[in-house]
Amino acid sequence: MAATSLRVLLLALLLIASPFLQVARSESDSDSESDSVSEVVEENSDLGIVGDDVQDFADASFSPAPGIETICVFPKNKAKTVAAGEQTELLVGLRNDGESSLNVIAVKASVHLPFDHNLLVQNLTAVAFNNASVPASAQATFPYLFAVSKFLQPGTFDLVGTIIYEIDQQPYQSTYYNGTIEVVEAGSLLSIESVFLITLGFALLVLLGLWIHGQIQHLSKKTKRAPKVEVGTRSTDANMDEWLQGTAYTQSLNNKSKKKK
Repeated sequence: MAATSLRVLLLALLLIASPFLQVARSESDSDSESDSVSEVVEENSDLGIVGDDVQDFADASFSPAPGIETICVFPKNKAKTVAAGEQTELLVGLRNDGESSLNVIAVKASVHLPFDHNLLVQNLTAVAFNNASVPASAQATFPYLFAVSKFLQPGTFDLVGTIIYEIDQQPYQSTYYNGTIEVVEAGSLLSIESVFLITLGFALLVLLGLWIHGQIQHLSKKTKRAPKVEVGTRSTDANMDEWLQGTAYTQSLNNKSKKKK
């Protein structure tokens, strides 16, 4: 009975903890992407000068140009963890396989709820670029620094990033990232998930200790010896008295008792 109750309790705790468990991403893909962008940075380190005057492209929406490929990498941040209120860096790689050169105008991003992209959480700051021309059959990398609101609750959100560029004075945009990020509390040693897992582990240890204590008590009771019980002592003495009645032995006992009186 105790074992069944323990199993049910453990199953309930695991079901509660299931939303906090996350599936690990493949590190090999991240490594290959990081290597590709590193090569791009070395080849085009003179491109992507950030301008002081940042234009507002939050409401702009354009179609992608053919022959343009993009890639995104979070340097030294494979888990894509973003601390609320603190700056996070990512690298946007762009390859121009078209016939004309292009000019990169800006890089922007926005945060959405993971289950519905129509629910906008935050528009992040757009970063404008000057002298960011990418010739045909060339590639370049552009750094992008962003910070989510310090009031944003920790959890999983979707980040949608776009890069805006011009080809023959015609604006276009391409999506360089459309995936999840993990927002955590800034400067916090322990996140809510960590506190929950620590509490869960402590509760499991307490339950295990109680179960072991109960098993030890149950075994100790079995090992105790049962006390000896005398059966029939009084009834035997009564039968002996009835059998000796009327004999010389009982008469001598009666005489002794009379003399004492």
